[in-house]
Amino acid sequence: MSEVKVQTEQVNDIPLLIKQQEKMGIAEILDQIVPQHGNRKGLSLGQMIVGWLSYILSESDHRLSFVEEWAARQSNSLNCLLPGYSGSQDFTDDRLGDGLRVLSDDTVWEALESQLGKRLIRIYQLPTKVGRVDTTTVSLYHQADGSAIVAEGFSKDHRPDLAQLKVLLLALDPLAIPMVTMVVSGNRADDGLYLPAIEAARQTLPSTGMLYVGDSKMEALATRAGIVQSGNYYLVPLSQKGEQSELLTTRVAAVLDQKEMDLVSVYQLSSTNDNEPKLIAQGQETIREQSYFNGDELCQWSERLMLVYSPTLAQSGYRGLEKRLQKAAAKLLALTPEPGRGKKQFSELAPLQQAVEAIQKRYKVTGLLDVTFEKQVTERHIRAYRDRPARTEQIVRFQLRVARREEAITEAFRQFGWRLYATNAPEELLSLPDAVRVYRGGVPTIEHDFSRLKGRPLGLRPAFVHRDDHLKGLVRLLSLALRILTLTEFVVHRSLKENDETLTGLYPGNPTKATNKPTTERLLRAFKGITLSIIDLSGQHIQHVSPLSPLQRRILQLLRFDDSIYSELADLQPIPI
Repeated sequence: MSEVKVQTEQVNDIPLLIKQQEKMGIAEILDQIVPQHGNRKGLSLGQMIVGWLSYILSESDHRLSFVEEWAARQSNSLNCLLPGYSGSQDFTDDRLGDGLRVLSDDTVWEALESQLGKRLIRIYQLPTKVGRVDTTTVSLYHQADGSAIVAEGFSKDHRPDLAQLKVLLLALDPLAIPMVTMVVSGNRADDGLYLPAIEAARQTLPSTGMLYVGDSKMEALATRAGIVQSGNYYLVPLSQKGEQSELLTTRVAAVLDQKEMDLVSVYQLSSTNDNEPKLIAQGQETIREQSYFNGDELCQWSERLMLVYSPTLAQSGYRGLEKRLQKAAAKLLALTPEPGRGKKQFSELAPLQQAVEAIQKRYKVTGLLDVTFEKQVTERHIRAYRDRPARTEQIVRFQLRVARREEAITEAFRQFGWRLYATNAPEELLSLPDAVRVYRGGVPTIEHDFSRLKGRPLGLRPAFVHRDDHLKGLVRLLSLALRILTLTEFVVHRSLKENDETLTGLYPGNPTKATNKPTTERLLRAFKGITLSIIDLSGQHIQHVSPLSPLQRRILQLLRFDDSIYSELADLQPIPI
């Protein structure tokens, strides 16, 4: 009786991921920048990075120690998909570590980002009008001592007890496709990062005429002047501090005190009924002249100052202030409870006043609550005892009363919902309504980039490497994975829009739910369960790949891929079982 040997591999989304990277040119570009060493056997550096990125995106795991084991389970598939594959030893910890070290080299990385960005723009015809710049911090369980990039600093993850790493992304709207990634020390200020990032982007994107959008940390006059001098435009909200806070208050008062407010209305079509426009903002603008000395060179330009009111932001501000007022009042009253066992009392005014100020500052209600203090003195008669004569003891305690300052609260309410935005873009290129839509439209997407980078599926937090060069290389590697995720979404969304089509079957438990903006994570999950089976009948091999479902075929079509990227696995020369 003939012996039958069967080998099964979980192919899943691996062919799709490798084909996507092949089209992007990741391996091709990297191997041109870093030629293969003559003694290197097996996969080139570029092909190894492609395989590793496929593992990261398929398994949602960036740990080095698990890749070799994964490759051993996918040997036949990888042998077909990765030219030069010689076995799972292509993905040992040492080889992966070498890959991170190469990616940590600034010269290599700058060349890779530049060439990769130019290729993506050319092949995928990416929109190159708006670049969005933002930073995030990554909390690490690392010792900051002696590290060039890990340091104590402000944490956006609300973990000030941990060391921080800072990452800057410059991405293209509308889907926040990263073009520039910067990895810097966790204690470095954001202000000085924007111009270097924009200068790096100019090697890939149009050198002039771009609109760069950032948060209020990009408002530094030196940054705005640098963007002007480079022939580009900026759009930035002004922070509500110092002179700018006073300017906002003055401008809002001038508008609200008018009997008829001359405001431009900004509408956005409702997602539920396109025939009913939704008011999302109102605003008006003025022009002011700006100047800045960059060394000996004087830069002068006209800046449009936009005062914008958002009803949604105002309502959020109202609710937030009311909650803070209630909590602050409760905390203040709790300072002077009624006398009783175990109830702490203040016998001196100064400590009580300090506690009141601390609570008002904590809840940001200073000047909005009227706090009065009442000194209460009670007498306690103590009888004589042995050689101690009878006496009367005075007990002093302070009781406070809290009342709302309604006029001040009303004035605070008037300020809610208003923000100042600054831009040097001419009105014919960026009207006030366009500015509002542009700024709001990209914030969720780049925040989603950071969420992916730090959480699932890329999982930078926590990082499982400790050397500075490995950590820097890992962030850059995961930013390549982020490009794959965002680019895949961009292509599928654009194809669905062109065909006025939606996809169903992507949501477990709700097979009829349709979407025209599926995430890459859901698209990849749709390929789970595809297997490659190799049957050995006394030396005769039969290969079989699970047939693709209609949904899987449609996803491949939307990505401009052929079914053959899966069916060709059945024609491979199998590795002996």
